[in-house]
Amino acid sequence: MNLWRVFAYATRHLYLYKRSLPRLMEVFYWPLLDLLLWGFVTVYLGRLQTPVPGFVTFFIGALILWDMLFRSQQGISVSFLEDVWSRNLLNIFVSPMTQAEYIASLLVISVVKLILTSTVMITLAFVLYSYNVFHMGLSLIPLIANLIVMGWSIGIITTALILRFGQEAEVLAWGVALLFQPVSAVFYPVSVLPPPLRAVARFTPSAHVFEGMRSVIASGVFPTGEALWAAGLNAAYLSLAIAFFSWNFRVVKKKGLLVKIGE
Repeated sequence: MNLWRVFAYATRHLYLYKRSLPRLMEVFYWPLLDLLLWGFVTVYLGRLQTPVPGFVTFFIGALILWDMLFRSQQGISVSFLEDVWSRNLLNIFVSPMTQAEYIASLLVISVVKLILTSTVMITLAFVLYSYNVFHMGLSLIPLIANLIVMGWSIGIITTALILRFGQEAEVLAWGVALLFQPVSAVFYPVSVLPPPLRAVARFTPSAHVFEGMRSVIASGVFPTGEALWAAGLNAAYLSLAIAFFSWNFRVVKKKGLLVKIGE
């Protein structure tokens, strides 16, 4: 693992955002729109004196945490697509850069974009709705870490599929993470799901994270069991995602498909 190559590739991508308004909109515009739309819905429902305690706290907190998962996945998938669109993928893989270094650099890009987006959302949530996401204290750290790792796993799998099937699979970069939202119990407890989906949620790390978030907000007790279960699932899924990417990369090289990506 050559850290200089990882840093150089990540820096190359981040320079694209320096003077590109459309790329900056990807980082700031959609999170801002989500927060404004669902934030005002939350305020309205809160004024209806809903019987759910701390409704605004649950809803806005869940929105911010879900966006972290989604943006961590997007940071990997969209960065990969940047290379596909610019037909730069072949240049990268004929260089000394290894698969591990390439994936590591995508993770670095994802973290930087996630920090920028989350800073905007957390600041606006405080300014517009007087919501302080840090009221959960240190419990926030393992919860966010689990969401980020799950987003990475989804992003790596999506990247592998686009690598294998070409640009016709680009739509996966925007849609795959959303498939997990219904069983992630973002805005409602897992108990409201039908039994088959409850079984699926048990093996979805984000479901444990959001159940844990509600536990922290409602009782102030850190959900150790939920956090450990999510961490174990994430460790397994991330390992499988990396192995899946490596297998698809070997298949693409063997079939000579790498030179055709982006055409």
